[in-house]
Amino acid sequence: MAAVKTAKKELRRHIKKVLSNVTSTAAREQSQRVVKTLLSLPEYKAAKRISVYMSMPKGEVSTIDIVKEALASAKEVFIPYTHEVAQPIEGEPVSTMDMLALHSLEDYESLQSDRWDIPTPSRDSIAERANCLGGHGTSSGYGTSEGDGGGTGLDLIVLPGMAFDTELRRLGHGKGYYDHFLTRICVSMSRDGMTRRPFLGTDLSSFDYLGILATSNLVLQLGLR
Repeated sequence: MAAVKTAKKELRRHIKKVLSNVTSTAAREQSQRVVKTLLSLPEYKAAKRISVYMSMPKGEVSTIDIVKEALASAKEVFIPYTHEVAQPIEGEPVSTMDMLALHSLEDYESLQSDRWDIPTPSRDSIAERANCLGGHGTSSGYGTSEGDGGGTGLDLIVLPGMAFDTELRRLGHGKGYYDHFLTRICVSMSRDGMTRRPFLGTDLSSFDYLGILATSNLVLQLGLR
């Protein structure tokens, strides 16, 4: 396990260096190609409830055009919100990530940048936002929200990654937010009788198994499970 962690750390350092050499023009052009590919996928077109990561200014595919198109198509859009767990459980993460509803383009434009310069909802708006796992506002971090009425979940999850391989294994930023969230939503959707795993990764340059990887020049698909 220690060797794997060391290898991931070295790979992240290498990828970060590679991405630092990508010009803003190249990043914008690659983002446009990725987004065009994503929006053409039947999995995206069929999805009614999607989550989309909020992209950092550099080093990631820009997701603003995905958000705009999804809202214009009347899809329900959910975005990440990270927060500390109110009552941490020993051995479990002390902070977690929920996917909360984004209401409109105006709502998107009102988001404030967090410490990573990522657009995020204000704290005073959290309680009114639907949680993709059910109810409103944040969850306990270890299950679903209070008042989960069932029939929730997501049809498609657009998630970031520093790197992916041809088996669609993902290298994240090392914080574990998406690993933990994907585990939670898999449990929730399986419990509700939903067997699909609606993951789609995007990449410019670990949750082990994605359904689709869209890059600037190809699409890899192992089949949604």
